[in-house]
Amino acid sequence: MEQQVSALEITFGSFHLEIQQSILVWLVLCVIFAVFFIWAGKKIDKADPSKASTGVVYVCEEILNLVLYVIKGNLREKTKRYLPFFGTLILMMLVSNLIGLVGLQNPTSNVSFNATLAVTIFFMIQINGIKRAGLKARIKSLSEPMAILLPMNIVGEIALPLSMTMRLFGNILAGCIITMLIYTLMKSVMPWGVLGFIFTPFLHAFLDIFTGVIQTYIFFTLGSFFLGQQVSEEEA
Repeated sequence: MEQQVSALEITFGSFHLEIQQSILVWLVLCVIFAVFFIWAGKKIDKADPSKASTGVVYVCEEILNLVLYVIKGNLREKTKRYLPFFGTLILMMLVSNLIGLVGLQNPTSNVSFNATLAVTIFFMIQINGIKRAGLKARIKSLSEPMAILLPMNIVGEIALPLSMTMRLFGNILAGCIITMLIYTLMKSVMPWGVLGFIFTPFLHAFLDIFTGVIQTYIFFTLGSFFLGQQVSEEEA
C-alpha cells in the first residue's frame, strides 16, 4: 500500500529524529520570509517618500496596515515596540494557515507548534507584567478582588495559552480532515467524483481562506489584548 511521506526521518546509529512535514514547512517559510524581509527592507530604504509607493513597497505598507489593524487598538502607545514581533508572526501564521491550498501540511495543524507560539506569548505577557509593576504587584493583581480567588485567577491565566492553542489547532486540523475526506470520497466514486470539483473551490474558500484568516485574527487579537493589559497605560 502506498504511503504518503509526512515526515523527515534522520538516523545516526541509535539516534533517531523524526521531523514532521508541518515543522519542515514552517522552517522553509522562515527562510523565505527572512530573505523577503531583507530584500523588502532594501527596497524601502531606496524608495522616494515624495512619490506614491509601488511594487513591494506598496505591499509592505498594506501588510503594515493589516498588522496595525489587529494589534494597535490593544497595545496603543506600546504598538511600535511590539510591532516587529507581532508583524512577523501574523504574516507567517496567515501564510501557514493558507498553505494547505497548495497541498502542503499546515504548520498550525500541529498542536506542538501552536502550543509553542501560545506559550511564548503567555510568558511575554507575564514577564512584561512583572517588569512593569514588579512581582509583588503582579501577584496582588491576581489576588483581586479577594485573596481567596488567587488560585482561580492563576488557573485563568494558564487557561489562556491552552485555549489559544486548542482553538487554532482544532479549527485548522478540522479543515484539513474535512478536505481530505471530501477528496477521498471523490476518488472512490470516480468517474462521477470529478463533479465534486464544482464545489471544492467553495470548500477551500471557507475551510482554508476564511477560517485561516479568522483564526489568525483571533489568535493575535487575544495575544495583543492580554499583553496590552500589562504594558499599556490606562486609558483616561
